[in-house]
Amino acid sequence: MRRKVLSAMMILSLAAACLSGCGKKAAETEAKTTEAEKTTEAAAGDAKTTEAVTEAAGAEVTTEAKTTSSDNVIKVGVFEPLTGENGGGGVQEAQGATYANEQRPTVTIDGTEYTIELDVVDNKSDKTEAVTAAQKLVSDGCVAIIGTYGSGCAIAAGPTFADAKIPAIGCSCTNPQVTSGCEYYFRVCFLDPFQGSVMAQYAFDEGYTKVAVIDQLGDDYSTGLANFFIKKFTELGGEVVTEQQFQTNQSDFKAILTEVKASGAEAIFSPSSITTAPLLIKQARELGVEAPFMAGDTWYNTTIIDNASPAYTEGMVCSTFFDEADTSNEVTVNFVKGYKEWLNADSSRIESNGGNDSIVGNTALCFDTYNVICDAIEAAGSTDGEAIKTALQGISSEGVTGTITFDANGDAEKDTAYIDIVKDGAFEFLKTVTVQ
Repeated sequence: MRRKVLSAMMILSLAAACLSGCGKKAAETEAKTTEAEKTTEAAAGDAKTTEAVTEAAGAEVTTEAKTTSSDNVIKVGVFEPLTGENGGGGVQEAQGATYANEQRPTVTIDGTEYTIELDVVDNKSDKTEAVTAAQKLVSDGCVAIIGTYGSGCAIAAGPTFADAKIPAIGCSCTNPQVTSGCEYYFRVCFLDPFQGSVMAQYAFDEGYTKVAVIDQLGDDYSTGLANFFIKKFTELGGEVVTEQQFQTNQSDFKAILTEVKASGAEAIFSPSSITTAPLLIKQARELGVEAPFMAGDTWYNTTIIDNASPAYTEGMVCSTFFDEADTSNEVTVNFVKGYKEWLNADSSRIESNGGNDSIVGNTALCFDTYNVICDAIEAAGSTDGEAIKTALQGISSEGVTGTITFDANGDAEKDTAYIDIVKDGAFEFLKTVTVQ
């Protein structure tokens, strides 16, 4: 990949863009290492981009830490996987925070304007590394935390933020355990029980009576969403003819896909990362598995289509938090226009976005998360973590992904999901599903 000589300002932009709680239940969560530094062929291009940008950003963060001393600066942590299995999604999420910060760089407390400075850390898609990254944000003096992409890392880091009494807001971490028993963790996305039920209902309504499920061992998001899908689908009267599981870093899925083929499944539900998705799809089609794939929010990403091939992904369906084609919300329309202009103004941003200017749901959610934090700081009139947490409990913020309020558990009170399908090599809006 051809490297560019970057100005100091460009490096600062890259650093902010791409480097980037929680009671007993979270503490008991598995501590298996999910390090996924070995990038698969299907996602090699994305990983190289992430690595190069992270390298440039890392040097700048070190310098920044030595020079930031203004009393009128408020630090907000960006806690994301910029490398590892979830690196592609984490980088896209972090770019949403960077754009939001450029659009709203300050907050006002008691008539005094304060600059919001993003403190970006890489949790490396790993539960152990997540705790270390969280500890750094606490020691850096962050007043609130954005992230993370990947429920496992959020669950692992939650107690660190809670002990420090620093509120964290997840953008797209959908597992119920992220907020369960943790009064300092909030989130702006819907939860896995909801989207699992949505996808089960979709499958049943489409006439599928026999479905195979493929999920990843040790991944809280993957196994959790799979379980919620299975529960709802069987309640509706459907049959899960086989559940196949794979290990972290696994790249050969032929054995489990052979079992899926033999099961006679009419469709496949496979909530997994954007790294494993193209491999599953390609190998399934090469084995002659014709059943359509269904998944959750992580699969709403054009890099999966690009890496698996449009022909193999035709008819793939997933639930998602956001669709850039939705014109019913003026806030959404303005965001889509502005963010696409921002992406196209710098080729490195396009590269970090997967090589195109499509807007994924987790980017929009991260934009909303940043603004919710700013609203809460101003409502609290303070940078005290306890005061910000209290303000969040009563906040109502108009976001790109809809009006954001939180229930008593810290979860966003959302009742609608988008369903998108791949047609002719691109995602196409299919319908919304709303539950009361």
